[in-house]
Amino acid sequence: MTDYWYAAMTDHDTTLLEAAAFRRLLRHLMAERADVQNIDLMILAGFCRNCLSDWYREAAEARGIAMTKDESREAVYGMPFAEWKATHQKDATPDQLAAFEAAQRAHPRAGAA
Repeated sequence: MTDYWYAAMTDHDTTLLEAAAFRRLLRHLMAERADVQNIDLMILAGFCRNCLSDWYREAAEARGIAMTKDESREAVYGMPFAEWKATHQKDATPDQLAAFEAAQRAHPRAGAA
């Protein structure tokens, strides 16, 4: 990834900018677009809030920080997952389910066969 980064940026600068962008993404999903459903994120981008929370937990564990699934989800959702789900999640429509299946077929995950 460093091939196209500004040459004067240090690894520390890159880490700070990436962290700021991640925090901004979380704020956007928490406060500005809590209405966007995880299934729609999966259809369009191939990841959702749950994926972000899994990646967050994996990063913590790689640094020797123990973190539960519930703790990482709360970090990403800004509240306990059950509360977010009850407040914001809607049942997937038949169209969403069909689009999700089509997206999964078009872009299979690595290792899934």
